[in-house]
Amino acid sequence: MEVTIGVQNVARDITIETDESPEAVAAAVQHALESPDNVLALSDTKGRRLIVPGRSLGWVLVGEGERGRVGFGLTP
Repeated sequence: MEVTIGVQNVARDITIETDESPEAVAAAVQHALESPDNVLALSDTKGRRLIVPGRSLGWVLVGEGERGRVGFGLTP
């Protein structure tokens, strides 16, 4: 599943692929926002760990990435 994170005062967003469920990601985001001292910690599909301070989160988009896209996009 693809997770995209917007960090305050940073122009680029962060996108990772994770094996966690949407519910688990939403719970982690909720926990990070509960206190300024909490962090959002997620692991990607390669086992790397992403840690963002909860007070720095701007937005989080949780959803499936495009899979199985086939074709060349040619129009007649």
